[in-house]
Amino acid sequence: MNLRGQWVWVTGASSGLGHELAKQLAAQGANLLLTARRADRLEALKAELKGVEVRPLPADMGNMADVERVVAEVKKLPVVAVVLNAGTTHLGRHEELEWANFEKMLQLNVMGTTRVTTELVKHAQENKASLRIMLVTSMAGLMPVPFQAAYSGTKAFLTAFGTALAHELRGTPHDISVTVFAPGGIATEMTAGDNFGTLRGWLAPVGDVAREAMHALLTRPPLYVQGFTNRMGLFFFRFLPRNVVMGQLRSQYAKSLAAAAAAAAAKKS
Repeated sequence: MNLRGQWVWVTGASSGLGHELAKQLAAQGANLLLTARRADRLEALKAELKGVEVRPLPADMGNMADVERVVAEVKKLPVVAVVLNAGTTHLGRHEELEWANFEKMLQLNVMGTTRVTTELVKHAQENKASLRIMLVTSMAGLMPVPFQAAYSGTKAFLTAFGTALAHELRGTPHDISVTVFAPGGIATEMTAGDNFGTLRGWLAPVGDVAREAMHALLTRPPLYVQGFTNRMGLFFFRFLPRNVVMGQLRSQYAKSLAAAAAAAAAKKS
């Protein structure tokens, strides 16, 4: 697919994977609609992208009124691809996650993404338009992670929803596809906190992940697991006893959280 002159919408574009993917899409000549809560970051990214048309659409994708407003704007343009990347996480014991923040995570990771997907699929069908939607999920949606229980649950929903919908749409006359893009940990602003300290060796460079996301967007598989190591890990996960795998994950994440707690205590003393 030649993206030059075509409109692509990217959410979560103010930092991390969305920010990097926007730059790579612009390098391919795509015009961009960019969404995130931080309008100043979107304006800065717009100034950085040359030779293409860029329209910032600031919104909180966990706020249904914002979602409705921004989707109405997106429908005004012949958008050919959508990357639904906005999301949030919690790394720590589940009982320490405040209920209000859990609800916000559900609204952003699940409800907002599902609402947008549903609205845009309907819109494309009604207008007999071609559309490719990419849902950025996580390896945690395929291999749940202790100390990221709520996050793993939200990504598992998106993985199941997106994969099922992708195959559902294959049986229709419309050129509409859904791709679930499942990366492992990425070195971004979201993983820069102290809790991720000893896990940083697992984190992939954001540019590398964005290049694979571009490939997934263009080739349109129902599910794309990012990274050779992640694909091999998922393969062995099917054959090893689940308790063994989960025990190893728990150990690694608990070690990182303990190191962060020790560092915080040392700062106070």
